[in-house]
Parts: sequence; C-alpha cells; structure tokens
Amino acid sequence: MKEIPPYLMCFSHLRWDFVYQRPQHLLSRFANDCIVYFLEEPMFTEEPESTIQFSRKLPNLWVGVPLISKSEEADVDSVLTQLLDKFFATKTVEDFAFWYYTPMALNFTSKYNPKITIFDCMDELSAFKNAPAKLKELEKQLMNKADIVFTGGQALYEAKKNQHANIFPFPSSIDKDHFAAARVHISEPEDQARIKGIKLGFYGVIDERFDIELIRSMADARPEWQLILIGPVVKISPDILPRNKNIHYLGQKSYKELPAYLSGWDIALIPFLLNESTRFISPTKTPEYMSAGRPVISTPIRDVVHPYGVNKLVHIGRTAEEFIGYAEQELAVGDKTSWLTKSDEFLADNCWDNTYASMTSKIRNTLKNKGKISLAS
Repeated sequence: MKEIPPYLMCFSHLRWDFVYQRPQHLLSRFANDCIVYFLEEPMFTEEPESTIQFSRKLPNLWVGVPLISKSEEADVDSVLTQLLDKFFATKTVEDFAFWYYTPMALNFTSKYNPKITIFDCMDELSAFKNAPAKLKELEKQLMNKADIVFTGGQALYEAKKNQHANIFPFPSSIDKDHFAAARVHISEPEDQARIKGIKLGFYGVIDERFDIELIRSMADARPEWQLILIGPVVKISPDILPRNKNIHYLGQKSYKELPAYLSGWDIALIPFLLNESTRFISPTKTPEYMSAGRPVISTPIRDVVHPYGVNKLVHIGRTAEEFIGYAEQELAVGDKTSWLTKSDEFLADNCWDNTYASMTSKIRNTLKNKGKISLAS
C-alpha cells in the first residue's frame, strides 16, 4: 500500500502560535512521518520585496508566513502564486500532499497538482463572522478538487456527506495524559490563585459564538461564584463583555498551562450561543474538560448533546437558571468516582494518536485507489 508523500503543505486560516488545537495536534504527528510546511495567511510589510518567512517549530515542521510588500497589497493572490512558484522551483509538487484548512487558499494554489489533496473541514467557516464572500464557492471548488475530505465533527459530516464520495467524520480528539494532570491538584497560576471561592471556568476563543448574556446572568445570580474566562477576545469588541466583579478575564494561556488552571476549577463550562456559527462545531474542550476530571455544563451544541449529553456525561442547559441548577447539583456531589469511571471508559479509545493513525490509513487507501473514486454529485 502506498505511503503518504514525503512532504506536506498545509494552508491554514489559523496561525500556528494562536490557540493550540486540531491543526497543531495533527500536523505535529505528520511531522514524524514527513516534512511539513504550515503556510499561514499573509501579513503585510514595508519591505519592498515580498517573501515567505519560514521558522522551524519542530525538527520536520516549518511555519511559513507570507510577508507581502504593501506596494503589492492590491494583488495578493498573484503575489502568493509567485512566491509558491519560487518555493516549488527546487522541489517537485508531485512529492507533496496539499492539506487545506481554508478554501480561500485555492485562490493561489488551484493550478498545482500535488500527489494528493486533502480537505480537513474543521468548521463551517462560511458561517463565521466576517467570512469572505467567495468562501462558499471556493469550498465547492475544493470539494471537487480534493481526493479525500475529513470533517471536524459528526454534525458537519452530516451536512457535507453528499458533497464528496470519500468523506469521513473525525471529531477532535484529546491528549488524555496532558489534561489528566489536572485531577491531581496542581499549584494554580498566580493570576487564578488569588481568586477565592467556587470557580466555574471556560477556556477558548471568546468571539461571536460566546454567550455573553448567559455568563452575565450567571454572574448576577451567583455573585459568590467566580467565573474564570481564559482565551483571546476576537472579532467582537471587549466593551460588550460583562464586567461583574466575579467575572475574571485572564487572557490567552498556552496549551501547556491549561491543566494548572483546570485543576483549580470546580466546574467547566461550554457557554456557546446557538446560531449559524455554532451549528456544526464540535468543541475539543468537551473531552479535554472530562479528561481533567471536571464536570461539564454546555449549551445544546449538536456534537456535545450527541454523544456526551445523551450518555449522561455532560449536563445540557439552555438558560442561566439551568446552568446554575446543574452547577449546584454538581457542587453537592462529594464523590465523583462513578462519573469519572464512566467518562474514562467512554474516552478510552479517544486520543490524537488513534485519530492520526486512522486518518493516515484512509489517506493511504485513497492513494491506492486514486482515480477510482468518483465525486458525489
């Protein structure tokens, strides 16, 4: 059976050093088997000449940032094509797998014919705030070009499954050992340690998906509870966020730091709105919270309800009153051994290594059968 190509070029809308999530988990594993180039979206520079600035993150993983001269800003896609032409001048495109997180990259890559084209459809990007107008059309083109498609969750798979004949759901997985460290009380980081009382926490990007009013109502109703919010605020104005004394915005933290923060929480929250931007999300934090041994309360996000809610592993609430009720219920439970055992059993086979192994197996099968796979109409 054919092996994966010796090189992989990933086109991403997310920056490598932003929030450590699905792309980093998967591509750092690919870097054990091939040389990975992770190409971020461009930035603009005052320099007269555009270039791609590469930095080494792992022995076989390089992050490239296209630095586009402001003098060429009006023709970014053309400049990016020229930069990639220069990059491939000393390489063979057929030795590469192209891995797409953003269909927008087709604007400057559609002419290339790599060994295999992979679309890891992590989110329904067209539903996100400020999504480019061309995104839907480019995703359709990418579906036609891709040899294999992965989706970031079951709900997204159900929405996309008729668009490709070789498509597979891969909900985000977990690094259990990393988060299980939170079960043994770690010395809390200083900014959280000085906050005293019952702590309900959330980590992740605080954006248009975040239910601001749910958090505000909980803070108003239970001023003795401390709400810990960890993560960057993006695409929304910080001015609209509630500023109760018992709401604490601790900013972005590294992936390495998260277990230390989790260890000080009594309950973990997934307070997402139900809207177009959350319709197909599959929050990675759900199994991460569970691995950390923290009870979870979530709004009824489809990929949290199924499978976690229906298996009585996560509380599902719609209102602040319901969130508070479930929190009080959990705070009254002294012994969580039964829930922890059930959670551990449910997550037993859930790990990034298994996800990577299954993905690469499907990629190898696709390479073996390339030319025999027809796209769905």
